[in-house]
Order: sequence, then structure tokens, then C-alpha cells
Amino acid sequence: MDWTIALVMFGSFFVLVFAGVPISFSIGLATLASGMMMLPMETILAVVGQKMATGLDSFSLLAIPFFILAGTLMNCGGIAQRLINFSQVLVGRMPGSLGHVNVMANMLFGSISGSAVAAAAAVGGTMAPMQKKSGYDPAYSAAINVTSCITGLLIPPSNVLIIYALTAGGISVATLFMAGYVPGILMGLSIMAVGAIIAKRRGYPVAERIYSPGRG
Repeated sequence: MDWTIALVMFGSFFVLVFAGVPISFSIGLATLASGMMMLPMETILAVVGQKMATGLDSFSLLAIPFFILAGTLMNCGGIAQRLINFSQVLVGRMPGSLGHVNVMANMLFGSISGSAVAAAAAVGGTMAPMQKKSGYDPAYSAAINVTSCITGLLIPPSNVLIIYALTAGGISVATLFMAGYVPGILMGLSIMAVGAIIAKRRGYPVAERIYSPGRG
């Protein structure tokens, strides 16, 4: 009987996954199917409902959808472009400046939204046309955007650190946030150093200086 339950659970899971059902739904449906072989349907539905409510009853987990919402609002509101302009003021005079701007903007955007995907989409969608227009290799632009967007997973706030603190148990989210600053910044600076070497060899241009509106 135990082998039958395991076969139903894993078999239904793989069938659903190969059929294109999202993994989260596949896990839930496979668990429900195998659970009904051990308990009455009314009991298993009550247990599943209680476990779902208990799993969602977490104050820390509420931060994740709100961080994602903040990233979406910032992207729609144009803050990504402002972060890019600010990054260009900071690192825009270095060789291969648009690559450094991409890294800096991803670090800033990721540290606000807490999501690497949101940072890659918002910053990469704006920087890719600019880099292509300036003669940058599309592969170089994509590589520097993908590698730098994950700095948002280290620089707080980070959705991954929140999930890790909850699943590990007994770990303070604030402590993980404090421990993420230095590795995240060092990672971003390391990417910029490698990008500067590649940009120098390929002769990528330096962006024009940005002036404030009052200085012309």
C-alpha cells in the first residue's frame, strides 16, 4: 500500500509537470491525490486547507509581494530611468561607462525592490537599447545585466534572505540583511572591475557628462 501511495504521488507529479502544469500546482495536486488514498476526502481537504492557511499566516512573508509591487510601481513610474541617470552621474566617466551604469542601477534597483528579476527587467529594458546604440556587443550587455541583477539578492531588502530565514528557523531577518551589504557591494564592484577590463580591450566609449538642469 505504501508503494502504491508513493507511486501515485510521484507519478501524478511528473505527469502534471510534463503536461505543463506549474510546479506549485503539481505538488499540491499530487499531494492531494496521494493523501486521499490514506484519509477520507473530507479529512484531507480540511487538513490541506488548514496547512495552507497556516503557511500563509506569516508577517515576514507579506514583505515579498509588497517588494514586488514596489518594484512594479517604480518601473511604471519611471524611477528606473532616474536611477540610471543617477548611476551615470556616479560612474559615467569610466571606460565602458554604460556597463558600469548597468551594474550600479541594478544594485540600486535591487536594493529597493528586493527582486533580481524586477531589476533585470527594469534596468535591462532601458540599458540594452542605449548600449546597442553606442556600439556595445549585445552578448556583453546581456551578460553584465544578468550577472549584476543578482546583487539585489544580497543587498537588503532581499526576498531570498527572507525566505531563507523563515525556512531555516531561528535566524533573524535583520541579521541576514546586515550581513548582505558587504558581499553585495563587493560583488557589484567585482563585476564593474571585470567589465572595465573588457571594455578597455574592446574600446567601448565613455558616456557624455550629465549636467544638472540649472547648469546647462
